[in-house]
Amino acid sequence: MVRVIGGEAKGRILKSVRGKGTRPITDRVKEALFNILGPEVLDARVLDLFGGTGAVGIEALSRGAEHATFVELAPKAYRVLRENLRLTGFQDRARTVRGDAFAFLRGRPEAPYDIVYIAPPQYRGMWRKALEFLDEHPEWVADEGLIVVQIDPREWDPLELRHFDLERERAYGDTLLLFWRKRPTQEPPAG
Repeated sequence: MVRVIGGEAKGRILKSVRGKGTRPITDRVKEALFNILGPEVLDARVLDLFGGTGAVGIEALSRGAEHATFVELAPKAYRVLRENLRLTGFQDRARTVRGDAFAFLRGRPEAPYDIVYIAPPQYRGMWRKALEFLDEHPEWVADEGLIVVQIDPREWDPLELRHFDLERERAYGDTLLLFWRKRPTQEPPAG
């Protein structure tokens, strides 16, 4: 059972998708994630890149995020995601995109996101590909914005990025959360 654990929709039960196509975040990991994010969620623009049923982006909206964009390819998960937004009443503060996350990123952002959440299908290296793409196209993330990656710890393979620093790692059983902070844009010296 997946539920909203904090904020204005606290306690609402979210629908889930049967099968192995999505891997829902546990309440324990979601609680830890939002304790770490703290007030950064308030008024944030959130991109839930592999949206699944929308549990993380909906939690952010419940806790005061201004807007969330969800990208999901699987038709069943996409339908459940839209239903969960309707159930929680957040559809007016959300945009849903049915499609491939990488095709979405090849477009242009309407505005940079304060928080980007990446929890792709496991063991395919998609988290790394998404991070490397965002590093090549840093305009997707606001200055000092955050990218959070959720993977199985066995998938972790350290990497160096030009525009983002690994700020912290937190392991919760078979889930690893990685927090990457965007470096502030350097202004050219005057003169």
